[in-house]
Amino acid sequence: MPEPMTVAFPPAFRWGAATSAYQIEGAVREDGRTASIWDTFSHTPGKTAGGETGDTAVDHYHRYRDDVALMAELGLTAYRFSVSWPRVQPAGRGPALQRGLDFYRRLVDELLAHGIKPALTLYHWDLPQELEDAGGWPERDTAFRFAEYAQLVGEALGDRVEDWMTLNEPWCSAFLGYGSGVHAPGRTDHAATLRAAHHLNLGHGLATSALRTALPAGRNIAISLNSAVVRPLTQDPADLAAARRIDDLANGVFHGPILHGAYPESLFEATRAVTDWSYVLDGDVATINAPLDALGLNYYTPALVSAASAGAKVPRADGHGSSEHSPWPCATDIVFHQTPGERTQMGWTVDPTGLYDLIMRYSREAPGLPLYITENGAAYDDKPDPEGRVHDPERIAYLHGHLTEVRRALTDGADVRGYFLWSLLDNFEWAYGYEKRFGAVYVDYATLERTPKSSARWYGETARTGVLPPLPSI
Repeated sequence: MPEPMTVAFPPAFRWGAATSAYQIEGAVREDGRTASIWDTFSHTPGKTAGGETGDTAVDHYHRYRDDVALMAELGLTAYRFSVSWPRVQPAGRGPALQRGLDFYRRLVDELLAHGIKPALTLYHWDLPQELEDAGGWPERDTAFRFAEYAQLVGEALGDRVEDWMTLNEPWCSAFLGYGSGVHAPGRTDHAATLRAAHHLNLGHGLATSALRTALPAGRNIAISLNSAVVRPLTQDPADLAAARRIDDLANGVFHGPILHGAYPESLFEATRAVTDWSYVLDGDVATINAPLDALGLNYYTPALVSAASAGAKVPRADGHGSSEHSPWPCATDIVFHQTPGERTQMGWTVDPTGLYDLIMRYSREAPGLPLYITENGAAYDDKPDPEGRVHDPERIAYLHGHLTEVRRALTDGADVRGYFLWSLLDNFEWAYGYEKRFGAVYVDYATLERTPKSSARWYGETARTGVLPPLPSI
């Protein structure tokens, strides 16, 4: 029997893990932090599993030194985290709160002291509640408030942090927050969804320009998109057209103006029933199309779609939470199908080929722009054994499969510079509360004790050697 092929990565490849502020920090009322939309949403009855909130989360705010030491022990070379907007600029307006910024200064200093490169995300969904009360992302002013916030953080941390991301997954902010309502702020208005998408784009462009003025030369600015891998059920023209329409709503609405300086005309045509796009003002798209230094891609599972049969009731199986409201404007005639294959605890199909397809697509969409996989991972029902060890061979297999596809993309010419596992720690998984565990490190939610799972050790060996270890026998 032939020996398995060694899967090796370039020496400079960056190995990291990712988290977000509301999911791990806790301390939601400490040091001047005010409420975000996720504080409000999670405290609204019926919005999260078991009524669970991020009030304590996994207490990273107080345990960050131990968490950084754990990253170093595992051999990680990078850490992607987000800044809590209401922690550093209460109410989303006015001067920065130094106590809030000081936490991130301490965190970054700790990372650098351990040889771990920080990658800072400005917005991972925790809009200050006061800005939502003023209309939220559907309002143009929110984009300008975001740019002001970006400037404050850039001035405070630009001397320490080289890698910056403006937004994480703006699709979720717009389409799940304002369309299906399964994410904060929980609104269900498709016209607001598309206005929010544009103003998120505008906020990204304005923030990019603000960061260029605030940061020292040589800093890198990117955005993390959860661009969908949309596949038609068949090659029938109707199914191909359905896939193109969802691709516009999932991808073109963001990468069109960000990368190419134009929204797809087909997007305007398809959504005319809910909006006239008159809020796209002269000069907006040029602002959004600000040059980037890298592009972050988040990937979990592909989408499989078809046109609905005439008169058929359209089920929702798009993998974005249970809701009677679809996140997809003007797409009631499109069916989402469960893709075949093994599934994670989220019900998402494990399909590493989708990550390869995504990388190669953006190698074509943005030639010459370095790519980072800024999120990829899986939730499983992890439990400690009687000795307190947490074995998760399914997650190891998931990582092995997806990293093999990253290496294949590198071989085929893609410029992928790094990979960030989602997530470092088990944490508050948004509307799912604490029932879905994505972490490579197990967290006992009663004691908050951290225990690296077998996948953390496996991934750490990968980070130290640049070579995928063999799969363990189950």
